[in-house]
Amino acid sequence: MTSVLYDAPGPNAKRRNIIYTVAFVAVLALGVWWVLSVLSDKGQLEWSLWKPFTEAQAWTTYLLPGLGNTLKAAALAMVIALPLGAVFGIARLSDHRWVRIPAGVVVEFFRAIPVLILMLFANQLYANTDAISSDVRPLYAVVTGLVLYNASVLAEVVRAGILSLPKGQWEAAKAIGLRKGQTMRSILLPQSVTAMLPALVSQLVVIVKDTALGGALLAFAELLSAQSTLAANYANTIPSFIVVALIFIVLNLVLTSFASWLERRLRRAKKGTGAVLTAPGGAEEPVGEPGVGKTDDGRAV
Repeated sequence: MTSVLYDAPGPNAKRRNIIYTVAFVAVLALGVWWVLSVLSDKGQLEWSLWKPFTEAQAWTTYLLPGLGNTLKAAALAMVIALPLGAVFGIARLSDHRWVRIPAGVVVEFFRAIPVLILMLFANQLYANTDAISSDVRPLYAVVTGLVLYNASVLAEVVRAGILSLPKGQWEAAKAIGLRKGQTMRSILLPQSVTAMLPALVSQLVVIVKDTALGGALLAFAELLSAQSTLAANYANTIPSFIVVALIFIVLNLVLTSFASWLERRLRRAKKGTGAVLTAPGGAEEPVGEPGVGKTDDGRAV
């Protein structure tokens, strides 16, 4: 069977693929064995180091509160950054220079600054105001830094997704008399969502991981900061790092799996839409293919 993109593998290619797979699995197993042997030699596999993770105190006192703060900061940043990035991305496509140029300056400025500097600057700014207490200041600083940086990146994702659509979409909308705002809202944005979704999810994963920067330098009690406290109390630095890394992997895996499911559903919804005509007798008939029709007596032409 031949595809448009590649030829179906023959017997030799299938044999090579099997050999490569077996070799990869062997190398992976060897790497896992080496890591476990090194950990065992260093005494990091002793049960006393892993036992705290089987007890409720380590989770209720350290890990779960840290995970809750991580999810809170990431959720707030996502909720604010997504619409803000969409607004700036659309503004960069405006026909008016007084809208397009300032939006471009803002996006390029915040996209060029490391997110850690934005967090530190926001933290210092909030420290000079009395409106925000010191208890919630780290959360505000982390969310502010994440929003400013990721909204500028998402703006470029939105702009690129819209520009990736065929030019005929703009021309067809103009031909039927739609204004640019109506074209963007009703035609371009719905179609570009599927194309933008992988990049959007990648950036959302970055938001989840970047919350750890606040715990490292701003005393934000997120998951990585909770790991440091837990490791100091139980003297199990390596096991606690491994457990926290697994938690981050699960979080990002859930996020990417949800995005993949959503993308498949959007693609199926697009394929499933189609116009249906009603025949004179009440039966529904699909719209005919181009070049196919019927005469008055019902014969196909």
